[in-house]
Amino acid sequence: MKRFLFLVFISFLLASCARVGSPVGGAKDSIPPQVTGSNIDSPRINVPRDIRELRIDFDEYIVLKDINKQLIISPPLQKITKILPSGMGNKYVLIKWADTLQANTTYNFNFGNAIVDNNEGNALTYYNFAFSTGEKIDSLYISGELKSLFKEKDKKEEEGSLVVGLYQEKDSMNYRQKPYYITKADPDGYYELNYLAPGNYHILAFEDSNANSVYDFGKEKVGFLKEKITLNKSVSGLNIDLYPSKKPLKYVEMKEIAGGILMTFEGNPADVKIVSLNEKLKDYKITHLPKSDSATIWFNATEQNIGITSNENLKFSYDAGIKKDTVSLFYRYNAKNEMSIANNRGNLLAPKQDFVVTSNYLVDKIQPEKWILVSDSLKQDFTAEISKKNPFEIHIQSDFKEGKKYSLTIPKETASSYYETLKKSYRFDFEADKIENYGDLSVILENEPKNKFWIQMVNENGTVAYSQYGLEKNINFKSLKPGKYDLRIMVDENENGIWDYADFAENIFAEPVYLLDKKIEIRPLWEIRETWILASQKSENEEEVQKNQTQTPLNIATPQ
Repeated sequence: MKRFLFLVFISFLLASCARVGSPVGGAKDSIPPQVTGSNIDSPRINVPRDIRELRIDFDEYIVLKDINKQLIISPPLQKITKILPSGMGNKYVLIKWADTLQANTTYNFNFGNAIVDNNEGNALTYYNFAFSTGEKIDSLYISGELKSLFKEKDKKEEEGSLVVGLYQEKDSMNYRQKPYYITKADPDGYYELNYLAPGNYHILAFEDSNANSVYDFGKEKVGFLKEKITLNKSVSGLNIDLYPSKKPLKYVEMKEIAGGILMTFEGNPADVKIVSLNEKLKDYKITHLPKSDSATIWFNATEQNIGITSNENLKFSYDAGIKKDTVSLFYRYNAKNEMSIANNRGNLLAPKQDFVVTSNYLVDKIQPEKWILVSDSLKQDFTAEISKKNPFEIHIQSDFKEGKKYSLTIPKETASSYYETLKKSYRFDFEADKIENYGDLSVILENEPKNKFWIQMVNENGTVAYSQYGLEKNINFKSLKPGKYDLRIMVDENENGIWDYADFAENIFAEPVYLLDKKIEIRPLWEIRETWILASQKSENEEEVQKNQTQTPLNIATPQ
């Protein structure tokens, strides 16, 4: 018995001694890595121009996260030859380059959030390392906020991609190169350009979607000031709004569509003239809405025997103003592409709204007198017309009663395009929804624009859900779907019926845009009333910069 108890005691003791792993519990490490030294000692001035590396030591093992996207060096070094660590963690960051440094210049290495500890991933946030080849480190700064007034459907794509750059004013400035000074905005749009030298600069903000630190004309949102900044004091509160930018005019492609051929462009040409260069194709129609990115060539392929039995090479000349050319495609008629109509807006019709039918062909003529609208087996009076804004839509108006069910019959051959007609009849069943499921919005504008404008309600996907155009300062939106919306005003300064993009290449601002600084939440059976005082055309940006410099008044790109 004693022997048995002794063996049990020994076994327990050995098991206890075997547990020599990490202790359980304890506070999680939340402290970021700390700098312990570098090869460029304090005060980091009079650094030799022929130095070829920067080494920064830390108190623990670190790794670099997205260093190629996070690291920004101002002024830029073109020939970076090595960045460590590149895989396994170590206790230092090493950057090597082949460039010879400029004289009397402050260099700033902005690591963003790239430096993280190897164990817990704690980031050394917004870390900068600056040194100078001259006798002092430049200390001026510019700070402010960037705001994109046109939200994308996927907001995550924009996070971390907004940048601000300064270009030194020269006789010839190359905006296709990296800015002399550059920084990234944080997820809230705040930015700081630090360690700046006095001088004359041009400032440019853009959405660096491909992370190349260079503004890609026409592909990325842009904001800028028309005039130079004479920087002799630091500037704070310099806010810049970003807009879609005008694309250079360019032909893209042609492709077969229902009823003809679609020709697409970039740069939204004001007018497009297209001429067929084919022996067979003599009878055709061209449609192009002003400043639209596409033009359509409509024709009857079967009557003209075009592309029926085999691919046919069709050639066209086009004149889009500054761009002219001859293009072609191999066309094959698709017999399945007959004219059709559909209800794309759902079977619940909002109160006081038109019922809308959409066609895959441009609608040229309709015969609504042959159509039938019934409710409770009784015919209803109605009118119908082709939309002036979108000739692919037919709008049906009637005294739709909430809660009532309706049926609309459109017989074959009662709607047609230039060379095509409906080959079969259609019936659409829908219900007029109840007013209790919708809300209203009344807006009173103060200091409203002097030119016509669009006031728009933009849903959380970035899509314009409701829009009105005119000069009214008292605006009412009725029968709105519940949800949260941004309220936006786009001014049509030249009143051409089109909102004009920013054109950085020609130093032309986008037409003004105003964005209400809060969300509008629409609730069922609620009427929201909002008074919106628009800021003066003279922006806070202009006042802020003029206050901090002694020359060159600025024209600011955007009203706030």
